[in-house]
Amino acid sequence: MQLKRVVITGMGSVSPFGNDVKALMDGIDHGRSAVRLMEGWDKYTGLRSHVAAPAEIQNERKIPRNKRRFMGRMSIFSAQAAEQALADSGFSFSDIPQLKIGCVIGSTMGSAKSINDAFEIMLPEKDISQLNSSMFFQCMSHTAAANVAQYLELEGFIMATSAACASSLHAIGVGYDLVRLGRQEIMLCGGAEEVHPTVTGSFDVLMATSAGFNNNPSKTPRPFDRDRDGLVCGEGSGVLVLEDYDSAVWRNTKIYAEIIGYSTNGNGSHVSQSNKDSMVLCMQQALSDAGITKDDIDYINAHATATIQGDKEEAEAIKEVFGSSVPVSSLKGYIGHTLGASGAIELIASLQMMQKGVIYPTLNLDNVSPECMGINHVTSPVTKKIDTILKNCFAFGGINAALVCRKL
Repeated sequence: MQLKRVVITGMGSVSPFGNDVKALMDGIDHGRSAVRLMEGWDKYTGLRSHVAAPAEIQNERKIPRNKRRFMGRMSIFSAQAAEQALADSGFSFSDIPQLKIGCVIGSTMGSAKSINDAFEIMLPEKDISQLNSSMFFQCMSHTAAANVAQYLELEGFIMATSAACASSLHAIGVGYDLVRLGRQEIMLCGGAEEVHPTVTGSFDVLMATSAGFNNNPSKTPRPFDRDRDGLVCGEGSGVLVLEDYDSAVWRNTKIYAEIIGYSTNGNGSHVSQSNKDSMVLCMQQALSDAGITKDDIDYINAHATATIQGDKEEAEAIKEVFGSSVPVSSLKGYIGHTLGASGAIELIASLQMMQKGVIYPTLNLDNVSPECMGINHVTSPVTKKIDTILKNCFAFGGINAALVCRKL
């Protein structure tokens, strides 16, 4: 069977830096941190980390109320990112019905705020009669994918991937397979997530959050750094248009890159402890799927959340596969860890770096941890021709994903 070539022709983003891709890249280009102290989080007993990188909902009333009332924050973010991506790719709303466009959009869970609100309404008196009928659609785990599909009136393949921090890279991997197998010509793929104290708290109880910089938020998270103390949650959405290469050429639209390789696997050893050997295998399988060698990779966008164990295992895995020659950086220091959205948002930023020929450094990496040495850490902007990139996502639950893209 002859597989089709799959290209990326559009991208849209809502991030802690603003509501489009330009705002995302402006924030990164200026070396800013979007992390801040979260007002009111100190009222949560036992919550050690009081910092996050929130996004701002803007222009949500553009979404008709009969669609918007089923959306929590993450669905609004993803609807706006998907609409941007379609427009960026040159499609209009009138194109959608005949093209049978589908979407795969992942998240860690449904809207955290809506889930919390539902429990606060229901539990004091154990009375479900006060629940709003639209709340279920905000809480369900496939809320982002379903709401994007309803808002844009998509009639193609619809799916929600949920694999924590690997959710949106999984979504892109699924879309890649659908298009290259010829089952869909055009797909919207990405992820969404929202900040809430219950989300940060779920990582806090695992001792995975940053708790030592509440009085100095811009200095955390610190991927690969000696003084890293955990992740900082962020929110937003990233959505990309994946398209059959022949279709994109026929439309004469711009092509950001071709997806040439993808892999996902499980570590099979621990639900919360990252595992170097499975990361190595995942990256090697992505290279094999792409039909290239390690020497063809010009840049690695690391998952690197600034957890003690995760950064160490990823650095060791990259060192084993690539040695110290390939530049590596993480974007978590700028926008925090956007969890289910991180793979897509960070891939968008990486593709922008590819277009610009600049690799942005890991923010807050002042002193490389001894455990993370032996790879080519980027600590200041690097001007470089970038033809091929590798994007990593390694999630709690022992799930890994890696994607390879090439500039055309």
